[in-house]
Amino acid sequence: MGDKTESKYAIHAAAREGRITEVESLLNANPKLAQLKDDDGRLPIHWAVSYNHPEIVSLLINQKGFDPDAEDDSGWTPFMIAASVKDADKVADILLARGADVNQTNNNGQTALHFLASKSNLDLARKLLESHTPAASTRVRDNRGQYPLHRAAAVGSVPLITLLIKHRSPLNAADSAGQTPLHHAVAEGHGEAAVALLKAGAETDKKDVDGFLALDLAPGKDIKTYIERKAEEEGIEL
Repeated sequence: MGDKTESKYAIHAAAREGRITEVESLLNANPKLAQLKDDDGRLPIHWAVSYNHPEIVSLLINQKGFDPDAEDDSGWTPFMIAASVKDADKVADILLARGADVNQTNNNGQTALHFLASKSNLDLARKLLESHTPAASTRVRDNRGQYPLHRAAAVGSVPLITLLIKHRSPLNAADSAGQTPLHHAVAEGHGEAAVALLKAGAETDKKDVDGFLALDLAPGKDIKTYIERKAEEEGIEL
């Protein structure tokens, strides 16, 4: 059965492994293969993007009936995948040029901006927020109640935190665990990120579902001391 499945999804394997000549010859023989979904509901384009093969992506987007927002079984579009793959900005640009919807959500309610925040991809996030029409929204909550800002705070990316707040991200929203972006920054030990949030006006008196304030979650005394000292320098009441 394995061999049968492999031959049935040969174009998916070729797209995944970057074998452009094979993808071309398979499409020449049967153009409809571009629309063939595998057992995960993925098209060849999903695999080409996952493994960051711009030439194959360029080939596939020019096939008849190409849909830039085609979802796999988890609701992931090619653009979402590009947003979560390292150094895939070229692929992302190809998909944007074909009209990919930057605000589409997957089955977990996440947009591309959630992934860009998690991966600290400042360049592409800036492009989506500042020069793309329509702009990406910073105000989409995923199924865990998190905005992209929660993600940026959790990975400690000060430039992304600043960018998201500048583009109207809610600052003090609590996720389903009652945690604000400040809770996430402190809990992950990102002192500078916590200070950036405080300077932007993050509230320090919000408790999560377990009754903890953000500063209660500091993984060590030095992180807490750093945040307190910096807040004092900035004239921020804790």
